[in-house]
Amino acid sequence: MTSQADMYIPKPLGGSLPVPEAFTNASQEREHRKRSLAAAFRVFGKLGLAEGIAGHITVRDPEFHDHLWVNPYAVHFSKIRPEDLIRITEAGEVVEGEGPVNAAAVAIHCGIHRTNPSVIAAVHTHSVYGRAFSTLHQPLLPLNQEACVYFENQVLFSGDVVVLSGDEGERIGRALGSSKSVIMLNHGLLTVGNSVEAAAYRFIAMERCCQIQLLAQAAGEVRALPDEEARLVKAQIGSDYVAWLGFRGLMSAHLDD
Repeated sequence: MTSQADMYIPKPLGGSLPVPEAFTNASQEREHRKRSLAAAFRVFGKLGLAEGIAGHITVRDPEFHDHLWVNPYAVHFSKIRPEDLIRITEAGEVVEGEGPVNAAAVAIHCGIHRTNPSVIAAVHTHSVYGRAFSTLHQPLLPLNQEACVYFENQVLFSGDVVVLSGDEGERIGRALGSSKSVIMLNHGLLTVGNSVEAAAYRFIAMERCCQIQLLAQAAGEVRALPDEEARLVKAQIGSDYVAWLGFRGLMSAHLDD
């Protein structure tokens, strides 16, 4: 459920903004979440955020809260449709769908969802700038409006480079706490949200913020915004609703089906 506080955004001129759809039953919401998840994969494919067999996005089932929908292993993001998705338990057991599931997806995502009941969706891919930035062992700085979203809203996590351990996701989940994003050191980025759209947009924006900070630091000394200004901007544009809204724009630009 999205609260009014979470949906804060300056009012636009000339009309009202769209809001997330409300559903009368779990079946309708399940189909919506699966369509959104498949759309997120295809957008990520269009944006070059797929890297071989690595990367996964999960969304919690609205009826069976300890079940997750995830992508099939070794299928390119750009080819994934709702009917390709696989439903697994938080223990990693396949209960619906065909094909293998990446063991790293089970290790990371199942643990995060199990540890953080409020997390509806989680995103982790091996993106170029996220991987590069993760080697610096430092947080994103509030250098601009978009980067303020991650101010006091990110954690640095040191874990296995190849994540196969069953408790790794739980450790990430505990480290995450109430934050929405993780820089997995020497590994990449991970984001969460109260919808697929929010988690996906938060990841895409974080990847771009990594790119900007890498460029800025390569050019010379950077100067971050003051803490209070960063907090104010985050309060204005850092909600799941604003991220949801941002992803709607990306879907309209990158998907034609």
